[in-house]
Amino acid sequence: MNASAGQGHTGADLSEADILAALFFNLLRYDPRDPEDPGRDRFVLSKGHGVGGFYATLAEAGILDEAKLATYLAFDSELPGHPVRQRTPFVEVNTGALGHGLSVGVGLALAAKKQGRDERVYVLLGDGELQEGSVWEAAMSAAHFRLDHLVAIVDRNGLQLADRTERIMALEPLEAKWSSFGFDVRPLDGNDAGSLLACAAGLDWSCGKPHVLLARTVKGKGVSFIENRPAWHHKIPVGDEVARAIEELE
Repeated sequence: MNASAGQGHTGADLSEADILAALFFNLLRYDPRDPEDPGRDRFVLSKGHGVGGFYATLAEAGILDEAKLATYLAFDSELPGHPVRQRTPFVEVNTGALGHGLSVGVGLALAAKKQGRDERVYVLLGDGELQEGSVWEAAMSAAHFRLDHLVAIVDRNGLQLADRTERIMALEPLEAKWSSFGFDVRPLDGNDAGSLLACAAGLDWSCGKPHVLLARTVKGKGVSFIENRPAWHHKIPVGDEVARAIEELE
């Protein structure tokens, strides 16, 4: 998709793939035929630049016609470069400006709680966006309102736009930070869907605390010449790199 479009976020798409698989094939409660089902669980892709991986997941789940993936990032496409609710099914909110997704997730979870509904709200964040102050304002609110049906998932691949997160703005000790904000903190291997599922199975949905899964991942996971390389935040595979990447993934 990225090679055909000539743009995209290859590293981010690959680091999140196992997380999205766990969500859409095991954890999220939804009817693929009814994106507006009021009883559905909510998913917010706060790291909106990872939308290529999200679209691929929707196609694999039968929500999107796979043929539409060829239109990714084309003019007036139903699959734009960041999630747009008015364009694509199962996009709960338009995202792209980093640092906003958790705030929206808090609002969705709080509304459900006040209305006595039991849906769960999952928000996938990039680790670089944790440098935004709005994330921590949302975290304070989530703990204050005891939103125990809210799950933040951090794609902790250690890289952001131009370099490693710890060089740009250090995040560690990340577990201690989330814990001090009142979250139930669960570290795990984010490139192992089974690890994420086992972790989610152990969540206490009535503990009075919001949850955060610190999913340690590898940016560009599965492709040797992309893995853990900052340049592949924006870089697109070209020529024989496309065939090489697909061969390694298969």
